[in-house]
Amino acid sequence: MIVRIMGEGQVRLAESRLAELDQLDEELLAEMENGDGPGFRATLKALLAKVHELGEPLPDDSLEPSDLILPSPDASLEEVQDLLSDDGLIPGTT
Repeated sequence: MIVRIMGEGQVRLAESRLAELDQLDEELLAEMENGDGPGFRATLKALLAKVHELGEPLPDDSLEPSDLILPSPDASLEEVQDLLSDDGLIPGTT
């Protein structure tokens, strides 16, 4: 699957690796619901770092259709809330 991180580019990530992101996605959702700004910021950065760790970056000039769009590391809590589904940022894992 192709994951776009807003402001950073795209990463190819095997769908089988999505389960490894589940705990961070759950933590992020809980922090957002509780209004925990510092916790939210730390977990968002950890989630994006894990996507980079597990995925393979695509060349900057590659424009593949994205299967999943994640916010930039500096996105506000409100911006991330707009991207959320009932499953969190990563549908089907929470």
